[in-house]
Amino acid sequence: MVIIIFFVVHWYISLFFQTFFHHRYASHGAFTMSKAWEKVFYILSFITQGSSYMSPRAYAVLHRMHHAYTDTDKDPHSPLFFSNIFTMMFHTRKIFSGIYKRKIVPELRFEKDVPDWPGFDKWTQPWVTKLLWGVVYTVIYVLLAPSAWFYLLLPFEILMGPVHGAIINWFAHKYGYKNFKLNNTSTNLIPVDVLMLGESYHNDHHMYPSNANFGVRWFEIDPVYYAILLFNKLGIIELQGSKASIQTSAISKTTVV
Repeated sequence: MVIIIFFVVHWYISLFFQTFFHHRYASHGAFTMSKAWEKVFYILSFITQGSSYMSPRAYAVLHRMHHAYTDTDKDPHSPLFFSNIFTMMFHTRKIFSGIYKRKIVPELRFEKDVPDWPGFDKWTQPWVTKLLWGVVYTVIYVLLAPSAWFYLLLPFEILMGPVHGAIINWFAHKYGYKNFKLNNTSTNLIPVDVLMLGESYHNDHHMYPSNANFGVRWFEIDPVYYAILLFNKLGIIELQGSKASIQTSAISKTTVV
């Protein structure tokens, strides 16, 4: 059905730009790009993420805090300190908002070389913009949904980004398997990750935060890494070097389990 296709396409393109631009580029500097291309990916991220678009600067600062303080009381979203997934995500949203509005002043190391386009985010972050995106999605469902049952997908459509975040930040710290013994609860949620485009290799990622490829074993296929290789070959990005020298990992690197 058309509405299911729309949901699936939105799921993956939204997730792609989140993991490619917000996570691997803005947060970890796994590759570099020109300021012109950076602005292109800003715009593409906003278009694909819609109502759940997040400021890359605030996202990067928040995520670097997570790596530096994983599973401590300074971690923005450790399941160890919350009774359920909803209170954890509400807390995360509160910290994100404080960082974006600059009411929370992060350590200087968390802001090093993060992308920032205040003029763009000034009109993409307000609730009015997000409400308009919600209206757009609702109209699409009114036009394409074959029955009222499909409206159950609409909240997930509107909150696509937080849903992606909740899956990793909650479940990939509770369930799954580990390739590395670290001093945190990170796990690899899915052995072959086609659902989260490599994001669920969370234990691997905590071991090697700045790696462009989130998988380490032969069966841990990271689809986004192949897109990164293509973009590198086309000259859109540059894989050599790192645009962020920040040491974001507070882990004890040991041998493979």
